[in-house]
Amino acid sequence: MAETRYLTDYTPWPFALTATRLAFRLDPAATVVRSELHLTRTAPGALVLDGGAGLVTRALAIDGAAIDPAHVAIAGGRLTIDAAALPDAPFVFAAEVEIAPAANTALEGLYLSGGIYCTQCEAEGFRHITWYPDRPDVMATFRVRVDCDLPVLLSNGNPVASGPGWAEWDDPWPKPAYLFALVAGDLAAVSDRFVTRSGRDVALNVWVRPADLDRAGFALEALKNSMRWDEDVYGREYDLDVFNIVAVDDFNMGAMENKGLNIFNSRLVLASPETATDTDYERIEAVIAHEYFHNWTGNRITCRDWFQLCLKEGLTVFRDQQFTSDMRSAAVKRIEDVVTLRARQFREDAGPLAHPPRPDHYQEINNFYTATVYEKGAEVIGMLRRLVGDDGYRAALDLYFDRHDGQACTIEDWLAVFQDATGRDLGQFKRWYTDAGTPRLRLAEDWDADAGRLTLRFAQSTAPTPGQPDKPPRVIPIAVGLISQNGDEVLPTQVLEMTGAEQEWRFDGLGGRPVVSLLRGFSAPVTVERRIGRADRALLLAHDTDPYARWQAGHDLAMEALVAMAQGGEPDPAFSQALGGLLHDAGADPAFVALVLRLPSEDEVAAEIVARGAVPDPNAIHRAREALGADIAAQHADVLGRIYDRMNVAGPYAPDAAQSGARSLRLAALSLLSRLDGGDRARALWDGAGNMTERLGALAVLVRLGLADAALDDMRAQFAGNRLVMDKWFGVQVTAAPPETAVATARRLAARDDFDWQNPNRFRALVAGLAANPAAFHAADGSGYDFVADWLIRLDPVNPQIAARLSTVFETWTRHDAARRGRARAALSRIAAVAGLSRNTSEMVSRILAAGG
Repeated sequence: MAETRYLTDYTPWPFALTATRLAFRLDPAATVVRSELHLTRTAPGALVLDGGAGLVTRALAIDGAAIDPAHVAIAGGRLTIDAAALPDAPFVFAAEVEIAPAANTALEGLYLSGGIYCTQCEAEGFRHITWYPDRPDVMATFRVRVDCDLPVLLSNGNPVASGPGWAEWDDPWPKPAYLFALVAGDLAAVSDRFVTRSGRDVALNVWVRPADLDRAGFALEALKNSMRWDEDVYGREYDLDVFNIVAVDDFNMGAMENKGLNIFNSRLVLASPETATDTDYERIEAVIAHEYFHNWTGNRITCRDWFQLCLKEGLTVFRDQQFTSDMRSAAVKRIEDVVTLRARQFREDAGPLAHPPRPDHYQEINNFYTATVYEKGAEVIGMLRRLVGDDGYRAALDLYFDRHDGQACTIEDWLAVFQDATGRDLGQFKRWYTDAGTPRLRLAEDWDADAGRLTLRFAQSTAPTPGQPDKPPRVIPIAVGLISQNGDEVLPTQVLEMTGAEQEWRFDGLGGRPVVSLLRGFSAPVTVERRIGRADRALLLAHDTDPYARWQAGHDLAMEALVAMAQGGEPDPAFSQALGGLLHDAGADPAFVALVLRLPSEDEVAAEIVARGAVPDPNAIHRAREALGADIAAQHADVLGRIYDRMNVAGPYAPDAAQSGARSLRLAALSLLSRLDGGDRARALWDGAGNMTERLGALAVLVRLGLADAALDDMRAQFAGNRLVMDKWFGVQVTAAPPETAVATARRLAARDDFDWQNPNRFRALVAGLAANPAAFHAADGSGYDFVADWLIRLDPVNPQIAARLSTVFETWTRHDAARRGRARAALSRIAAVAGLSRNTSEMVSRILAAGG
């Protein structure tokens, strides 16, 4: 049984670590690491250090003298030196260990990715490099020497010395071990300089394989934009003389914010119009910004312990969302963030993996890099900003940076800053950090025509989640506006601050009953239950001044139609009819229109059917989405055809908001029109497209129609040597495939020689790609479950982090019919029964299985 760690068990480490000195002699099979830790005792006790199973300990010393083996114990991943062997005065502990980077398939610690040495130390990867207090509240300066005959040798901080086959780096800013980084390889860089507002001249480099150099320029521009934005908006400037980014192919996460040396999954760095989509470009820009913003919100101020992970991640996600909103369309970005939150985090909150943004216990911290910590953590900060206002937020953040620079902090520290800066009591608000689950907000309206008064009565409740059966009320900021029946706004946005289980507000002096525009800007991460007619929803879609609320009205109309159709009803014309005005509005933002045309996902529809007390049928939901798409196409064929032609962007490709929005609307129209033209437009677009966005959009349509063989052969012939494009090639064949063929397609692709299943990107493209096709994954015969389970069992001993994360595709298994539940349970039980299953995957699968009783 894995050890469970509890928030309440926290105790400070009984030593102060002032400086760390590291020396690496790199070798694929036998890298030698020498470490020196400059320590001072601060409390009684032994010296206990963390280490991984792969460490071969060659020497241990204190102040240069070997330690008597009688005082040393190594067990359970810990090195313990008796207190009796330790000096009372400050001392230097030294260790020499040997590790094997080439054998490190888990991609934690120091490993090789296609001949490049690189590291990943968050959360607890540094212990696989050497003996160390591998906890985020132990912060020290680092000086690092790297010996290797590869041409580029990088580490944290500033370069201080180098020669043939060696380099030394010094990081003057104290940091925990999880922010350590080392890279050595045959690399080339696109470079530039950035002068901070105080005059520091910073060298910027994006390091990639030489063959990828022509695809690194966009990442460099995104970095410069991020640095400028953080100075302008948060007053934060960079604090070293160099900032390096390195792209590697084998990486479990998206990227890592190591101080001064960010390491990225190559899919979040490399981009060209021929190989990357508009979505790829936007994601690269956002993640470059995210990791850069961590320099202050994560590095200069870090977490006291891993229970506080949402402190750095939620805040930094919120900052990168602000950045993208400023760089692109704020309205579209907000809606996209809501779509992501509902697809990932609401699903998490509703299942066996529900946990608060700050959990109070865990077995494996890598399993808590979740949508709840990241995306919901960002939503909590967005609510906080809305409650205190822009000026209060800026004052609190300035105080946070001033008060806690160089510290490892807690959620309590964070909230105290807001209380001190604004005078607000945030005791109740803290429940957003400590309570799991998505609150359900119910609205009842009472209209008094004689008095011209509208009364809004709200009630909130949160369903039980694992370990938390009872949920007291939270603070919920409810942004509302009122729209008249002729489409005018009669009440601009007001924020109602709900603190009780039930509350009401009255609005007087109204000339006629208005339509309530509810939860504007998605002011709180809640679900909404209200009685509102189709006509009122259509009015909001046509006239609401808040883009999110306007989009939500259309989304609700589509959802009503899909639920009815999935349960045996006929296509509801209300949504298709309501789209007419929007489609004919030539002045509407194309990206917004494309979002409205994007029907609720099959998973969303299933969740809504469950919320209404019924059992979803994945195949019926899939058929309903196809039928509604065909109905929309039939009703609006002429205007969709004109949109498709009008949104054909002329001139050189640019991944900016204007061009991206036009392409997104064009592809949305293409997807609908393909129900009528048999794929003729998609074939023509595939043949003539000049960028990957349109080619991949056309290919997805052709795959759905079963007409993609020639296009797939063409793509493979052209891009067989491009790793990231081939990930798309694998993924689109299962995500867009008809459910009845998707599993067979996945099996065929998995048997290919170029299915490099040990590469996280390739594995996710195929295995997670199949799971993203719900009707295929939930196939009645259990074949989808079996395919995913087989591959998770194979991957777990090689890379337990990825296996554990992908096991979450099973988290909704209990909402289906008895036959599907039985087959899902059998697949999960087969995983759980594997001898030697990793702690990562064992924890996740056991929690998922427990949901079934």
